[in-house]
Amino acid sequence: MRQTKYLFLISVFCTGCVQVAPKYQKPALIVPPAPKFQELTGSDEWKTAAPADAVLKGKWWEVFGDPLLNKLEEQVDVGNYNVRQIEAQFRQARALLLVNSAALYPTIGTTPSISQTDRGTNAGGRGFGSSFNTPFSASWEPDLWGRLHTIIEGNTANAQVFAADIENIRLSVHASVAISYFSLLANDMQLELLNSTIDAYQKFLTLTMNRFNGGVASKVDVTLAQTQVYNTQAQATDLAVQRNQLEHAIAVLLGQNPAGFSIPRGKIAAPPPPIPVALPSQLLERRPDIAAQERLVAAANANIGLAKIAFYPSITLNASTGLSSGSLLSLLSWASRTWSAGPNASQTLFDFGRRDAQLLQVQAAYDSTVATYRQLVLTSFQQVEDNLSTLRVLAHESEIQDKAVASAEQSLALETERYKAGTDSYLNVITTQTITLAGERAAVTLLGRRMTAAINLILALGGGWDASSLPTLQQIKDPALADPANTYKVAQTQTH
Repeated sequence: MRQTKYLFLISVFCTGCVQVAPKYQKPALIVPPAPKFQELTGSDEWKTAAPADAVLKGKWWEVFGDPLLNKLEEQVDVGNYNVRQIEAQFRQARALLLVNSAALYPTIGTTPSISQTDRGTNAGGRGFGSSFNTPFSASWEPDLWGRLHTIIEGNTANAQVFAADIENIRLSVHASVAISYFSLLANDMQLELLNSTIDAYQKFLTLTMNRFNGGVASKVDVTLAQTQVYNTQAQATDLAVQRNQLEHAIAVLLGQNPAGFSIPRGKIAAPPPPIPVALPSQLLERRPDIAAQERLVAAANANIGLAKIAFYPSITLNASTGLSSGSLLSLLSWASRTWSAGPNASQTLFDFGRRDAQLLQVQAAYDSTVATYRQLVLTSFQQVEDNLSTLRVLAHESEIQDKAVASAEQSLALETERYKAGTDSYLNVITTQTITLAGERAAVTLLGRRMTAAINLILALGGGWDASSLPTLQQIKDPALADPANTYKVAQTQTH
């Protein structure tokens, strides 16, 4: 009989070595065959980063060389509530992983009790009695078919999803701050341009008034000059609306109240610097959103394993021991010993296709997750190509626009001299002034668009992050990550 028990236990442990869940493999992807992005082919405007360059690193916003931007960006991680939300979700996923990891080990408990009873003879009793019990129980479910390990694999993948999401939301918020900041500076440049234009128009208005008083100019010239001043003043006033909104948006991104937040006026110091671009094959490791989606695929694969394991029986080993006696004095004697042990087996015999349907469901969910993953990869290649193209075209457009502004300013100077000499009408001056101002404002707008495109390119490249920064199972279990002050760093420990 004992040999039969031993054989049973040996079979239980050996059976636990069977792997029912499918082994996870990353889905195959379509990567551009060219060694460079299409926009980089035959172009010297952008350089492909060598492996030693590590593309962008950590604080990517520092490539713009703006101290105030650097100061603002440093406040994102500690102030932004979207980052805090994802950080809390990571800690939830980590806690669930710890719960299921603990299931690999026995559960041990005790329920000591003291009871006193008094049953009369009519109730079949023998009067007053006492009972003292100190039981200990243990329960353990051997990991048959790898069920618990499959659950832990899924939990690990889900925790890594949130770890990647932390970096993804950080990247998005940092980019939003930078875009809003440079948009605000472009707004300030527009305002400075309009204010200087208003001063010039005021001088023209004074000149026209003097010519009118001298009988040289007509009243129409005066009203046209006044209209020009008022229209430009209205445009300058309207810029305050956009500036206030941008300032408020930056405050919220930093987790601050807009009422007490302000950014001094400034201007964009220079066009965007060259952005080192990774190889297409490296992009998959640079984007945290791609890493998060790939981890979702891994979690979906684990769900398939769990659905398959549901077809197999589960066994729980239970054991209890302790002391039980009607007298406290004899409780610690050998005669008071009690114990029991044995396995419990559970197996669903008929469910009328429920488990089959559940397996089909998780397999379809896996296919859907893979399709989303592959689409995201294609979209990421598109975003890089789009922003490279945008930067190249806008740089060329800016060169042309600068020539247009120079020509307009020269034309305005000539028209002004002709008007002062009385050989041309003020209407031509007004027209040339309008063309010049529009050209100058267009040049500022182009500069702002180039800064935005540069930031969007960094965003499309992943901001210097790398998938190797995702925490492993042991790193996720690290007690230090229970501290919210540490968890937001979990996805970027290797990027700085």
